[in-house]
Amino acid sequence: MRRISKLAVLAVLTILLAACSSTYRTYYANPIDPGVARSWRVTDVVVNVPDTLSVSEAKVILPQADIVWREDPMGDRRAQVARLMREAARRGVSGLRGSRPVRLQIDMTRFHALTFEAEARLNESGVHNIDFVATVLDARTGAVLAGPEVIQAETPAFSGPNAVAARAAGQTQRSVITNHVAATLAGWVGTGPDQRREFTRLGD
Repeated sequence: MRRISKLAVLAVLTILLAACSSTYRTYYANPIDPGVARSWRVTDVVVNVPDTLSVSEAKVILPQADIVWREDPMGDRRAQVARLMREAARRGVSGLRGSRPVRLQIDMTRFHALTFEAEARLNESGVHNIDFVATVLDARTGAVLAGPEVIQAETPAFSGPNAVAARAAGQTQRSVITNHVAATLAGWVGTGPDQRREFTRLGD
């Protein structure tokens, strides 16, 4: 009886996730001309996480919120997201070593990673939805040099046995998201490969 109950729960979960299967992407409409960007040097990265973005601490598979983040201790999730994004952004634009000082501003619109419940119970499912608006400004005058650019940096998440293996190899949600956001920004500013692509996956 207990086994049947577990199978029934898994069947319902599979049906619910299948209904959520969708196409995700890493995308930006207007990549920056590398000939222009190579004259820049990023001296400051500012990450804004608006108070209007909802936060969920619900221990469920698919929480309904703009911000879902678990790998830092319980605390100010907006501040934690800002720190992670600042680190990723700095790495992403580190290839810009020109003479003109610029500021990169990032305004978050969504940061939806997996809950630990989703990571443990899903398999070959789950998406990190990291969406933001990026703007490059002259550090001295504040003039806008590029953007505002809507950027989707969505990427598949590890779940189930894959998550266990990934963590054993040192790959966490933080490292996956940080690496992907950094690569996406490097592609946008022209110092790295273009990361734009689409993928279909069971997600939220």
